[in-house]
Amino acid sequence: MVKTLHYDGRLEKCPLPLVKTKLLLKQLTAGQSLTLFLADPGSIQDIPRLLSKLNIPFEQSLIAEHQVKITILKE
Repeated sequence: MVKTLHYDGRLEKCPLPLVKTKLLLKQLTAGQSLTLFLADPGSIQDIPRLLSKLNIPFEQSLIAEHQVKITILKE
């Protein structure tokens, strides 16, 4: 069973979601996933950019107007 970490940053403004995402990424172990919920425009741009830079695969989907869900699975 995959353990999932969740972070709801929809009420937080950049750079807080980015900082918290970096901390959560350090906690992830193989087989775990991390689900992020974001609404801040800066975070919606910065976090996928960070994940791409670190070569971390992720899926991003729009869940509501100006809100995204990002799912990361650590292999």
